[in-house]
Amino acid sequence: MAKNTRKGAASIDAVQMASAEIGHKPPQAPEAEEAVIGAMMLYEECLYQAVGSLKEKSFYNPKLRPIFAAISWLFNHRSAVDITTVADRLRTDGTLEEIGGPTTLANLTQNVGSAANMEYYVKILQQKTIQRDLIEAGYGILRKAFDETYEVDKLIEESQTEVYNAVQGNMRSEYVDIGNALNRALDRLQFVQRTKGLTGVPSGFPSLDEITRGWQDGNLIVIGARPGHGKSAIALNMASAAAIDHNIPTAFFTLEMADIELADRLIGMESGLSSGKRKGRDKMEDYEWELLEKALREAAKAPLYIDETPGLTIMEFMSKIKRMVQEKGIKIAFVDYLQLMHATAALAQYRALEIGEISRQLKETAKELHIPIIALAQLNRNLMSRQGSSNGRPVLSDLRDSGSIEQDADMVLFIHRPALLGLSEDGIDRAELIIAKNRAGEMGIIPLRFNGDQVRFKEDTGALSDYASAVPVESAMNSYDITPRPSEGYSPFDHFESGDL
Repeated sequence: MAKNTRKGAASIDAVQMASAEIGHKPPQAPEAEEAVIGAMMLYEECLYQAVGSLKEKSFYNPKLRPIFAAISWLFNHRSAVDITTVADRLRTDGTLEEIGGPTTLANLTQNVGSAANMEYYVKILQQKTIQRDLIEAGYGILRKAFDETYEVDKLIEESQTEVYNAVQGNMRSEYVDIGNALNRALDRLQFVQRTKGLTGVPSGFPSLDEITRGWQDGNLIVIGARPGHGKSAIALNMASAAAIDHNIPTAFFTLEMADIELADRLIGMESGLSSGKRKGRDKMEDYEWELLEKALREAAKAPLYIDETPGLTIMEFMSKIKRMVQEKGIKIAFVDYLQLMHATAALAQYRALEIGEISRQLKETAKELHIPIIALAQLNRNLMSRQGSSNGRPVLSDLRDSGSIEQDADMVLFIHRPALLGLSEDGIDRAELIIAKNRAGEMGIIPLRFNGDQVRFKEDTGALSDYASAVPVESAMNSYDITPRPSEGYSPFDHFESGDL
């Protein structure tokens, strides 16, 4: 108990010093703090609500913190909570005289208003606690920033962590009754039944969209492949489908390639120019310049935002994507690729734990921001040594570094290209998009072709023709309040009747 009191005192001291320097009163709500403590000793329903939502540091008054700790102890040990039992617990802790004796407890119960206001009081204390924690974090960051010997990279990482913890540490989800959840589930069911097209962000691969109905909000999708098998290419294909074809604000975090490399690939995808012409080995014809100009005119207007920060930490990613969602209205984010990210310095030497923390934070960020996050992942190099007749296809256990990736992901896809492994009988570079995990639906294999010149994956013609007759043309992407692209823009649904595919 004394240890917690010292921590609380240190926190108060930091806030007081910062407040004194700035000349403002520390954030606090004395009347609400006293009302909460008094109500906890009088009303059982208030006790449950406060213990589940508050902590010792939620009380700025140092005399109230030991009282809350004593009440929490009694609650956790299933003991009765009233003035007598709280006083006895404080006496055992040696803090009864420190808080002013039993008289103080009696006075607190006199300051209680209506128990119906408890939720409002608790919210006030939570808000004041966040303010104080941000002041404490900011004051510590300020002092470290003035220290010339402090490593800047370490300062950035610690600053992001402290600010994040100041907010998240005081936010707790409320429970909901099953009736409320069923009503919301029914609303969603009615919506998808009324909708003839996609209910999420389109992937650019119709057969995949038939299964997923688009990438869904809050989902973490992991796409794994061996090195050189097209992880970045397929992610850029999908990002292009969202941003260029459907005008959906899209973020692309590339930890491996520079933004100019990504732009060059995008030119190949959108214009059809070969890599030889993009690199200057072959000369372009006049009509190709015209095609290029038209493709770039459309692509340049797309809401696609690229971040090429090398060695990106998960905290940096969370900070950036939250800002991009707020400023740019981002609806989907891509991370290329997961194993190049870093977590805290403390986990750096434990790679499996670090990757597990990264995948967990990616999933939590997707849920918090209500956007799908697609993270690319490297596979183990020794999977070819596995015996069996799987034709070299990867499985979930091949995800590199941590089993947490498959646990945290709502969907896991693998890219498999037998020709690169010497397993193709005719030498054609066919590819398979393997749905190895899907919490919301079916699994399967979607046949693809890879065009290396254009850095583009496309579905086989047969798969597309089957899908054309099965899926309605109308899309439900208006649920994202998206402005339609010009009529000449690419839409996978527009080409079905024309037979272009």
